[in-house]
Amino acid sequence: MAGTLAEHQRRVTRCRACPRLVAWREQVARERRAAYRDEVYWGRPVPGFGDPAARVLLAGLAPAAHGANRTGRIFTGDRSGDFLFAALHRTGFANQPTSVALDDGLALEDCWITAIVRCAPPANKPTPTERDTCLPWTVAELDLLPRVRTIVCLGGFGWDGTLRLLAARGIPTPRPRPRFGHGVVADVGPYRLLGCFHPSQQNTFTGRLTPAMLDAVLVRARELADG
Repeated sequence: MAGTLAEHQRRVTRCRACPRLVAWREQVARERRAAYRDEVYWGRPVPGFGDPAARVLLAGLAPAAHGANRTGRIFTGDRSGDFLFAALHRTGFANQPTSVALDDGLALEDCWITAIVRCAPPANKPTPTERDTCLPWTVAELDLLPRVRTIVCLGGFGWDGTLRLLAARGIPTPRPRPRFGHGVVADVGPYRLLGCFHPSQQNTFTGRLTPAMLDAVLVRARELADG
């Protein structure tokens, strides 16, 4: 998996390692939601994207079935992404507050966004085997992002996946194992992990995660990278 980020992204999109995820992502792309029935769905694994010189990495769960599995860019085209990109714009990481398509002009600065699992899973729940099968892609991706110092873990799945990712790179998990929490910071090797509730509708519609809370996490992420 060595090579440039662009080469890595292309390799990610060709992966067919998990039969259940392949079948689901392609079924969704064929059957399509009524609101998007005239669109051509991406229907493949979704690579990370952003600034290759990023010091801040955002690690999410997986592509949404009718979001990134449709558009081909993580968090693009769904409600979670609407919430996240607005915050990235407010805090200076994105040049615009919305992200609706691959060619919409969005650019990130000092930030890279990825997912622990690259294919949309049924019910948004990948299995442990699928998570572990996908892990080498993110290990290789982080190797190609040498300036990353802060990793914002979106949700408990992102937190656990990031600890597994770093362990796979030979960085031991501290003992006791750091527990996920919103705003929690953990030092793991050369990285600072920063917990954040996932910007899912379940959290944003209930007020568990507010715009101000997400902004504060992103500002803190930059401060940690500066330090």
